Amino acid sequence: MKIKFLSLLIALACLVVVGCEYDNFEAPKSTLSGRVVYEGKAIGVRNNGPQLELWQDGYPLRSKINVYFDQDGTFSASLFDGTYKLVRMGDSPWLQQATDTIIVQVKGNTTIDLPVTPYFTVTNESFQKNSNSITANFTVNRIVETANLGAVCLYLGKSILTDQGRQELRVEANLANVTFGQPISIAGELPNNLKNLDYVFARIGVKSTVSGEYYYSAVQKIALK
Repeated sequence: MKIKFLSLLIALACLVVVGCEYDNFEAPKSTLSGRVVYEGKAIGVRNNGPQLELWQDGYPLRSKINVYFDQDGTFSASLFDGTYKLVRMGDSPWLQQATDTIIVQVKGNTTIDLPVTPYFTVTNESFQKNSNSITANFTVNRIVETANLGAVCLYLGKSILTDQGRQELRVEANLANVTFGQPISIAGELPNNLKNLDYVFARIGVKSTVSGEYYYSAVQKIALK
């Protein structure tokens, strides 16, 4: 009985020590933040869609850190100071490079721009309300000459987080009507769950045939009343 009681005390003491170690674990105090950019401008993406991976060598428990983009192409991660390998992952709306690994030195609050080459871009976008519909005017530009157009869409939603995965209305353009570098229009009839709102959010998405992710225009707030 004494042996069992002693074993129980030892086990409890171990739990206390482990608990104290966890309590004394120092959280990361540095931040790596940045933008994914083309020609110096941030690229619009699906919120929590495309992602990066961060790796830090030299530690016994080496594992990746997943970093997701916000819809405006920005990202942020809390890290310890040190040298990291930043890997641009596949299935993104930009061209995969011969090497997609970048070495980043993190010390304190570190900011970087991550340049990429999108397959397509959207420029000169504008949105107009006409009665119970929204018309989008914009231009699709082919950046990678070998890229084939997969889809061009107008998205309308209640939330600023409007994209392929979250929207109340998606209108797809007829690709036969898309001429690169020339203006195009898409009109969408407001559904009943949007008609009585004070405003909606709108954006354009365009993707290539080799990626499931869209390049998006910036979200715009459209007044309905």
